[in-house]
Parts: sequence; C-alpha cells; structure tokens
Amino acid sequence: MRQLGIVYVLLLVLLLAACGGGQSGNNAASPEAPADSEVRTISHMMGDTEVPAKIERPVVLSAAYADHLLTIGEKPYGINVEARYGGDYPPYLEEQLAGTALVGSADEPNLEAILELDPDVILIESRTAESTYDELSKIAPTLVLGHEWLAYEDDPTAWTLDLLKIAELYGKEDLAREKIEQLELKTAEARLTIEALDDKRMAYLRVREKTIQIYAAKGHPMNTLLYHDLGFEPASLTPEEQREDLSLEVVSDLDASIIFLEVDPNGLDNLASMRESALWAQVPAVAEEGLYETDSFWLFKGWGAIGREAIIDDILSWLS
Repeated sequence: MRQLGIVYVLLLVLLLAACGGGQSGNNAASPEAPADSEVRTISHMMGDTEVPAKIERPVVLSAAYADHLLTIGEKPYGINVEARYGGDYPPYLEEQLAGTALVGSADEPNLEAILELDPDVILIESRTAESTYDELSKIAPTLVLGHEWLAYEDDPTAWTLDLLKIAELYGKEDLAREKIEQLELKTAEARLTIEALDDKRMAYLRVREKTIQIYAAKGHPMNTLLYHDLGFEPASLTPEEQREDLSLEVVSDLDASIIFLEVDPNGLDNLASMRESALWAQVPAVAEEGLYETDSFWLFKGWGAIGREAIIDDILSWLS
C-alpha cells in the first residue's frame, strides 16, 4: 500500500506538470495575432485592397499625398520627384520630407527603387494607375486615389476625400477632421479680410513659354479655394471650368484689380515681353500695384491642408 501511495503521488505530480505545460502552450498560441500581421480592407478607385493594419513604409507618387501624410503626423517612406520641383522635394514640404527616399516621377516611377524599399502600401493617382498599377500592385498593396478635376465644380471640399482616406490607413480620421476644421476657421478669417476690399475682382494667370493662361473659377482645388472659399470675384475673361489661353491683345481687356501671377521657368522671356507692352500696362492690377507673383506650387498646394494654409498666408501677407 505504501508503494502504491508513492506511485500515486508521482503520477499526480506528473499530471499536474503536464497540465501546467499545456496551459503555458495555449497561452503561447493565443488566437490573437500580433498587430503587425493584422490587415484591414481599404476601398479605393480600383476596388478593395487589403493593407497592413500598421503602416510604416508608405510610398507616395503625388505631392498631395505627402501633404496629407504630414498633415496627420506621418511621413512618406518614399516619394516621387518631378523636374518642376527644382529639387528633390516640393519646396514647401522640403524640410519635413528631408531624408525621404526618391522613387522616380509619378509618370515614370522607378520600380526597382520602390521594390528595394519594401513598402507596405503604395499610394498613386488615377492617371498614374493607367500605366503602372499592375506592376506596382505586384510590389505592395496599391491604392488609387484622386478625383477628376471637374468634380470640384459641384463639391469644393472634394480635396478632403483623399486626406480622409489616407487618415483611414492609420486610424486617424478624427485628427484629419480636426485639421480640416482648423483650416476652415483660418479660411473664414481670411475671407473677412478679402470681403472688406473695395474691389475683389481677381484673376490667376500663368505665363508659359509662348502663351498666357487664365485659370477657371472651378475645376481645381486651387481655383475653388480662391473663388469659393476665400471669396474673390472672377475678373472678366475668367472661364467657368477650364483654363484658357489668352493673347496679349485680349489680356488688355482684363478688368482684374488683383492678379496672382505664376511664371514657368521657361516663361521668363514671355514675361519680359509682357512687361514691355502698353497693353499689359492697361490692366488695373498692373497699373495699380495689385500684381502678386506666386511661386510655381500653388497648383500643388491647393490639394492639401498644409499647402492651402501656405496660400492663405501668402495672400494675407500681400494684402496687408
């Protein structure tokens, strides 16, 4: 009996040890997967795509998407470069983007450079998707964002959709909405300054190599910022939806008291000819010192909260 008791005790000890080991093993194999292996489904212009729940290496092929990421406190891992930037990054974001890898242009992305970065998501515009979506999708989950410009004819807030979609990747939709609200307050305050002007007729002109273009009242987020949000009045000759070419003879009929003038790098000779013309001198904004030369990035800036705030700061500085 004594020997049987000893055997019984030993068996009990072994049984408890086995149970303890089994419990430990179950904990190690918890059904809750590590956060890094979780995914979420994001809807975009090409359908639904699974992306990692935790985004750490986003590659963007649009300055607007870099603006959106920085707005919510995130930084691109790779970004496109464009000849028009005059450098590696859009100048107004240059300091915040320092160190970000370059991956070719939006029209001709460097697939090898993107592959080497091992991105966990790639963000591209619809125009980029036409030629490279399939190739990029083989590298990493690729989301196609962006809306046709004429969508802004009826919805001047459409530029916020991509910001909110990118914020969704990080679970930061509330922060994005907060940033949008802050910008709306700043815009409303600036509008009061503009409404107080005696003459709010404005035109946005772009001097190109061989022509002058006037931008429309709608059709682009920069346009709707100027005319819809800030309250400038379209000067004569301002088209409704799409920019148009103007001859110097026609420009003399422009009744704008304020002109925001963008000059392409190859448009300097054309600008010099304009300045020598008596017809150009007849325009009220030119005659009355209402001409303000912008940088060449307002068209980029119009797509993002950081850029739009920079445009407003420029305008308030000039008008003061």
